[in-house]
Amino acid sequence: MKTLKYAILKKSLAVLASAAVAASLASCAQSQRDSSTGSSSTANGGDFVFAASSDPAMLDPALASDGETFRPARQIFEGLVGTKPGTTDLEPLLATKWDNSSDGKSYTFTLRTGVKFSDGSDFNAEAVCYNFDRWYNWQGLNQNENISYYYNSLFKGFKSGKTGGIYDSCTADAADKATVKLKDPFAGFVQAMTLPSFSMQSPTAMKQYDADNTTGTEKDVRFSPYATEHPTGTGPFKFEKWDRGQSVTLVRNDDYWGDKAKVARVIIRTISDPKARTQELQAGNIDGYDLVGPADVEPLKAAGFQIINRPAFNILYLGMNQKNKALQDVRVRQAINYAVDKAAVVKSTLPAGSIAAKEFMPSSVAGYNDSVNDYAYNLDKAKALLKEAGQENLELKFAYPTGVSRPYMPTPEDTFAIIKSELEKAGIKVTPVSAKWSPDYLDLIQGDAGTDKHDIHLLGWTGDYNDPDNFIGVFFGKKSNEWGFTDKQLFADLKSARELPSQAEQIPVYKKINADIADYAPGVPIAHPAPSLAFGKGVQGYAASPVQDEVWNNVTVTR
Repeated sequence: MKTLKYAILKKSLAVLASAAVAASLASCAQSQRDSSTGSSSTANGGDFVFAASSDPAMLDPALASDGETFRPARQIFEGLVGTKPGTTDLEPLLATKWDNSSDGKSYTFTLRTGVKFSDGSDFNAEAVCYNFDRWYNWQGLNQNENISYYYNSLFKGFKSGKTGGIYDSCTADAADKATVKLKDPFAGFVQAMTLPSFSMQSPTAMKQYDADNTTGTEKDVRFSPYATEHPTGTGPFKFEKWDRGQSVTLVRNDDYWGDKAKVARVIIRTISDPKARTQELQAGNIDGYDLVGPADVEPLKAAGFQIINRPAFNILYLGMNQKNKALQDVRVRQAINYAVDKAAVVKSTLPAGSIAAKEFMPSSVAGYNDSVNDYAYNLDKAKALLKEAGQENLELKFAYPTGVSRPYMPTPEDTFAIIKSELEKAGIKVTPVSAKWSPDYLDLIQGDAGTDKHDIHLLGWTGDYNDPDNFIGVFFGKKSNEWGFTDKQLFADLKSARELPSQAEQIPVYKKINADIADYAPGVPIAHPAPSLAFGKGVQGYAASPVQDEVWNNVTVTR
């Protein structure tokens, strides 16, 4: 039986190192969301102004997969389970403890009592089950893998979909106790509950503001009144307004069950240009920002600004869409792997501390295999494989995002330029395909309509929790628009691996799967970048997280 004290994986050394670097910022953040409801934190008031690299896609995290939507979501919403600040370890949040059955198919959560959503409605077991049933019963556009990316990836289907998935039911055993039953075991289920996509949202608000109306083919609930104007959770901040393309404003939730926020208001400004974010910090117009450009780190340090690095719990990759027949040939995919000089990409376009990747997950994740074929840069071998495959005149549409910085890709245009140059050295003709990040780029790569418009693409992933299924299971667990291939053996192996009851049993299985993926070469794992954040001198209490589980109720700003 697992309890709240149980942690699947040990913290990586990288996490410990990051915690030491970030000590000055995290000194006020012993717990991001203190559970001592009787405590009375003194609110300092004022604003905390943070710069993001792009607008949220919308404000309903159940329909999102991007970090810029999750950033405000983590302030507004909470899940059953959270992570300890600065780590990937589990800690209680809306559930105070949890237990699972020996077959791994039933999980019972004991819920925190006295918690209310910011609209005044009660958080209880019925609300928990409403949220689980909401995801399971989605219809129409909500089943698109780009819209319900995480539910699709982890629960494998819907009630009315082609497959029913692994969710079975949720029962409210008491006001403070809910039991979730699965059709198949899922060893990472509790870890997955830390994702913003599985946050608890107010059933009252979702009903009132049309959160799930997909009537008609044109209806996209990502742009419903609920998802754009009335997101309602239990977190330390409440939604106030969203000025599209400009900022999201949140205000302190004075009825929050835990430690009240120390600032009265949070303003998340959208500033897409990394240089402009730096200049706004230097001018004192913002208090901090994410995704510091590699060239800006040392100048900011020299000027007395605070810089912290998140542990590189991520992967930048070059994806391949096997709807293109040429890419169905493993020799072509392997040739592209040999053609990409990962060291050059790291040196030229990524922050200090970034490392070249061998596989599609970091070395700190259980099941990492240091012995896989890493396709060391070899232009001659790339050309030979293309010739052997009869693809000496290969032409590829290469998609990349613009107007955004991501933790795994701070300057996409620069990364695209250097990889394009390398592919052209191997004799591959490249046609650029660019798109704005939100919502166009993800729709292009993962949506139903974009699969004919790109052959290869830049994308990446920041791990959500420390489990191999959260990396390679999400990427390659089933056929998807992004990758466009069917490998029934790989799909079955990944399904079996995630259902194993213990980490000890999983490790050798995942090591073999990683070796198989490397040989199959569905894409190019390029690097594990080390994202940097920058803050003004007067900011305290910001605890950087390897999985970006950063909640701002303990942040203070002295100007």
